[in-house]
Amino acid sequence: MFPLHDLKINLNGQYIFFLNQDVMSKYSGSLRKVIKQSKKKRNKKKKSPEIITIELDDFPGGPDGFELVSRFCYNNGDISIIDVSNVSTLYCCSVYLGMTEKFCLSNLFLQTDKFLQEVFYGSWNDIIMCLKNCEQVFLLADSYGLVDKLIFAALTKISRNSETFSSSSLSSFASSLSPEMAKNTPESDSRYISQSVSCGRSNEWWFDDISNLSPQIILKLVMIIGAYKTNVRSSILTRFLLHYLKTKLQTKSRSTTELMRNKLEYSDLADTAVKGVISAGKNAFSCRKLFWVLRVLSSFSLSRESRTGLETLIGEMLEQATLDDLLISAGESREGGFYNVDLVMRLLKVFVKNREEEEEEEEEESRETNMKDIGKLIDKYLREISPDQNLKVSKFLGVAESLPDSARECFDGVYRAIDIYLQSHPNLTSQDRAKICRCLNYKKLTMGTCKQLARNPKIPPEIAIEALKSRCENQEHTTPDVKVVNKSFSCRYSEEKKKPILLHLEISDKLADRLKTRGAYNWRVMDSFREGL
Repeated sequence: MFPLHDLKINLNGQYIFFLNQDVMSKYSGSLRKVIKQSKKKRNKKKKSPEIITIELDDFPGGPDGFELVSRFCYNNGDISIIDVSNVSTLYCCSVYLGMTEKFCLSNLFLQTDKFLQEVFYGSWNDIIMCLKNCEQVFLLADSYGLVDKLIFAALTKISRNSETFSSSSLSSFASSLSPEMAKNTPESDSRYISQSVSCGRSNEWWFDDISNLSPQIILKLVMIIGAYKTNVRSSILTRFLLHYLKTKLQTKSRSTTELMRNKLEYSDLADTAVKGVISAGKNAFSCRKLFWVLRVLSSFSLSRESRTGLETLIGEMLEQATLDDLLISAGESREGGFYNVDLVMRLLKVFVKNREEEEEEEEEESRETNMKDIGKLIDKYLREISPDQNLKVSKFLGVAESLPDSARECFDGVYRAIDIYLQSHPNLTSQDRAKICRCLNYKKLTMGTCKQLARNPKIPPEIAIEALKSRCENQEHTTPDVKVVNKSFSCRYSEEKKKPILLHLEISDKLADRLKTRGAYNWRVMDSFREGL
């Protein structure tokens, strides 16, 4: 008589099961074959019967899956242990171990296959549960065709409860899986989930349930829809992918490890979503919605092609943007600043280029209005990002100089942003303080702002002199009461208003030359000059 435990199963090199050879051999063709070969070797070597050890690597479902198989065998093939939460795992285990009716009537493979046939035409929740269970054995479930069949069953349910997919477009896929499945696909089924359909918009009732599945399964769903050219209405697939990726970002249990493990799958899904967004274009997505899409998908390693395409679409309609839209965080890497300034510069580049190309087609008045709206928006953006301690002068200038001078009727907003920047960065060198003023068009400063600039002690003296000179030269052409004499600056009083139109500053030719010489300022003269403004 054989001992009770004469079979040792070493599972994945980590778990040990002690079982009976006869019990396991009765149901598993694979185990029976290995046990028989081991016994032959022992008989040839005339060794006494001992416990046979079998190593199983990458077993579907791991120790939990093997425990279910063992319970099935020790319960004389009792079907009561099969349900929607484990049938996918048991199905893969039965194929892996060769547990077919060839070795035992009503074996595990036959029972799980019959159970799955009922699931295919059963309730929506059962299908989703089986797909969820496939995540534990995805590679085998996919290679055995189980994932495809369950996805088709889910798509069929969706098509019957909304106008998302046309049923006729799924027939080719159904016949490719099983002629019986195609034949037994009814046009209507009272068992469908009317409660779910009543929630929210009819075409999107399935979003939340499918969003609980892994990215591998979602990729299979996308591939199936694309491969069989299923009719997708109203860009529903794109909206689902955006919903799915947003849900993954918001899930509290989502860990960095999980994202890194499925980085490739998430990246592929994000790229697919971008293609759908670009295909739908401006008619389906507002500028604000596109910024939302960019924020969500940027967390999933978009390809350069997808990112460029999405940014181009946003840049072409940037005149619709608001300040909140532009204030996008730089993410974890904030060495260059808290906000993603590089993104804004790229969007502005697209906008300006697009406006130049549309010059002949668009009315000049409309074009100038759009450009000036962008100018006001960027001035607000500059004031918002100026206090950032990590914002470099080059980045500030990059944004300010992304627009042509014609985009601004007045440069007062740019000066206010510069003033905030200088106050927030007290340790700037004189060269940097002079450099940041490069983006100013002094001739487009109002009188009040020009006075403020000249009074500002953080503005280098040569900038103050240059601004005043440009302002005077500009005023000379517009105001007859102003006179610029040689190298001296002077201002007459208006006879009507009895107020000085420009700053009064009369200096000798020699002192004017000294003040204009870079780095050779008489600071006492400049201080008294500023105090008199």
